[in-house]
Amino acid sequence: MSDHYEVLGVSRDASGDEIKRAYRKLAMKYHPDVTDEPGAADKFKEIGEAYAVLSDAKKRQMYDLGGNPLSGGEAGGMGGYGFPGGAAGFDVGGLFDAMFGAQSSRGPRSRVRKGQDALVRLNLTLAEAAFGVTKPIRVDTAVVCPTCSGKGAADGAEPVTCSTCHGSGDVQTVQRSFLGDIRTVQPCPTCRGYGTIIEHPCGECSGEGRVRSTRTINVKIPAGVSPGNRVHLDSQGEVGPGGGPAGDLYVELTVSPHEIFKRDGDNLEMVAKLPMTAAALGTEVWIQTLEADVEGTSEEEAKVKLEVPAGTQSGARLVVPGRGVPRLRGSGRGDLGVTLLVQTPTSLDDAQRDLLRQLAQERNETRPEASVARSGGKGFFGRLKDAFAD
Repeated sequence: MSDHYEVLGVSRDASGDEIKRAYRKLAMKYHPDVTDEPGAADKFKEIGEAYAVLSDAKKRQMYDLGGNPLSGGEAGGMGGYGFPGGAAGFDVGGLFDAMFGAQSSRGPRSRVRKGQDALVRLNLTLAEAAFGVTKPIRVDTAVVCPTCSGKGAADGAEPVTCSTCHGSGDVQTVQRSFLGDIRTVQPCPTCRGYGTIIEHPCGECSGEGRVRSTRTINVKIPAGVSPGNRVHLDSQGEVGPGGGPAGDLYVELTVSPHEIFKRDGDNLEMVAKLPMTAAALGTEVWIQTLEADVEGTSEEEAKVKLEVPAGTQSGARLVVPGRGVPRLRGSGRGDLGVTLLVQTPTSLDDAQRDLLRQLAQERNETRPEASVARSGGKGFFGRLKDAFAD
């Protein structure tokens, strides 16, 4: 008979934990379901026999004194191990517990569990996203049952101990195999692992301890948010079974397009039309700002003066610093970009037409030749495309 210490590869003064670790490693290596190595099944049995002796203090002491603690009659040296021919019916389930770290019983699970997180979507205007807002939202989630306060039982009733598992929440089954009796532990099918049964469930929640309800929550949206950003509301999600703690609520933001402004990061872009004469001579114009969409904004904040230099060409972009979107992380605001479209008059009276002819003669432009402008940067049509893009 092989030396059990040599089989497990441990010293004769090895501790119980060292013996268990050695067994787990070898059993996983030579288990017939894991390897098809020749002789693996015999090796696995030998490892199991060695562990069966050395993991038990009394059997180990008998073995150290020269005895055979597994001898038990009909099976000789393999007696009591629980393989075919064994007499003592050794509990192979204990070997699997040692191999996989299983527990003989998990104990009853609690009816009270944390709820799941919830996600809702909220649409904002561009001004609301830029400057922040507090908005009410309607949320349909599970809440604590108002009738039983989450207990799940009818008024005056209490859960009773399950008669199948006697409150343990688990049941044990025994199966015969070539390894012997294999015991497995599963959740009790009667109480579903709770250890108790609610014989008289609450009529409002049917024993769940929670019900569906629609409620209104005020959500504070910070300034500078973008589409796709989420606002996190702690413990405002689904209440868990048994009235357990609520999960979190996430509010995902969308932003509606604006008829005047387009957002580009922290900047705002807009297009303004300008008469040809004003572009040629230069002027000052008042431009609407996004603050005009905010209720209670003063007239001074709703508009900003824009200096247009003489000779401004159609498609030129002028910048108003600090009138864009507030930065979500950090201080300050982006800029307001204004792309100018110079308008050519289409309806002229005789006097106006004469004035333009005189101007053309003065500038020697009565018979101009068209020329193609070349530029390596983004030109007029590129800026127009960006300005009008959705």
